[in-house]
Amino acid sequence: MNGTVLVVGGGGREHALAWKLAQTARKVFSAPGNPGTGEVGENVPISPMDSPALIRFVEKNNIDHTVVGPDAPIAAGIADAFSVRGLSISAPSRAAGEVEWSKMRTKFMLLDIGVPTAPGTGFYSRKHALAHVRSRPTPFVVKADGLALGKGVFVCATAEEGEEVVRKLMYEHTLGEAGDRVVVEDCLFGTEFSVHALCGFSRTQGACFDVFPLSQDHKRLLEGDKGPMTGGMGAVAPLPHADAESMIKKVKELIIAPLLRELAAQKRPFVGLLYPGIMATEDGPKALEFNARFGDPEAQVYLPLLASNLSATLSACARGELSSVTPLSWRSGYVTCVVLASGGYPGAYKTGAPITGIKEAARLRDVYLFHAGTAYDESGHLVTDGGRVLGVSAFGVTMQDSIERAYEAVRHIYFPGMYYRRDIGYKALQAVI
Repeated sequence: MNGTVLVVGGGGREHALAWKLAQTARKVFSAPGNPGTGEVGENVPISPMDSPALIRFVEKNNIDHTVVGPDAPIAAGIADAFSVRGLSISAPSRAAGEVEWSKMRTKFMLLDIGVPTAPGTGFYSRKHALAHVRSRPTPFVVKADGLALGKGVFVCATAEEGEEVVRKLMYEHTLGEAGDRVVVEDCLFGTEFSVHALCGFSRTQGACFDVFPLSQDHKRLLEGDKGPMTGGMGAVAPLPHADAESMIKKVKELIIAPLLRELAAQKRPFVGLLYPGIMATEDGPKALEFNARFGDPEAQVYLPLLASNLSATLSACARGELSSVTPLSWRSGYVTCVVLASGGYPGAYKTGAPITGIKEAARLRDVYLFHAGTAYDESGHLVTDGGRVLGVSAFGVTMQDSIERAYEAVRHIYFPGMYYRRDIGYKALQAVI
């Protein structure tokens, strides 16, 4: 399928998707997009949450396929609204997307069907949640039940820390409705990594999926995986571990396949991109959480590695024909993504800072710049417009090459208050799963 595509969203993940889709699609639209997506296609001023307006645009412009980037439209049922109109879309239904937008219900399901995960329980009651964190062994993890832009997970070393988190989430509503319910679970130890799986479903063959290589996100703000959780400060793929293929096999058999079978049995088959976060423990891989869309910044390392026709594959998946297309193929090499963030992120930050050095960085070989929080000011100059501003990705024959090339590009770029981690990828070079 080389027709027209609409990408819903306006961050770094969506720029990476639009960039990749534009390589084979006749034309790519992005809603609302950003300055980066505007360079590879056409931006349209429609909110990702405005499904009726998106449907009108798709029908009026004869869009062949729509790809959804963010989590919120999926939780709001964008795929259901498109399906009612018979429109092709890459996104799970609201019911299937619950694996992301309700950590509590997903935890109960995982434990019920025997998917390896951390023991835990969920709380609707603030009083019961406080009593639980006061009495349980430490360390433990408290998670907001709903969508929290990657900021809803808290590792608590003491009961006092747990109490503070519960009070902020359930009493002070620091994350809004997302924290009205919480999951409290055991803290897992090991090496954390990410898996992406493109999932399809047909009535004759049931659930099927195609797994990407292993990747590793860097969720903490500071070097050494310290500081607050963010939406991701960088990523690397694939992981250069000798037993990576063995780990993928275990994740497929123990985690992804059982979950997809259960969702299909519950009459809510998952169609789209499933992204489980995994901890490789001494007892094998265990599921930390599930996302119902491409990760960000994982998309910014996966898509430069992908050799397949993404547009055609996503379209076939939406039609229930994933099992009939050629499995995804990948370039031989590695990609590192370093996120450039505004000072203060993930807390309060200023916008409107001028960005320089973009053209110089883009001229470097095998470097890909993905816009996340950027905009043009009234004079047409590129300025910051978000917490995570740019994703600087670079390809290399070895992981060390890709890391060095990414940081070489970073050195060309500047904006006031710019912050980035200086250790992206080095953990993957040293760790063994």
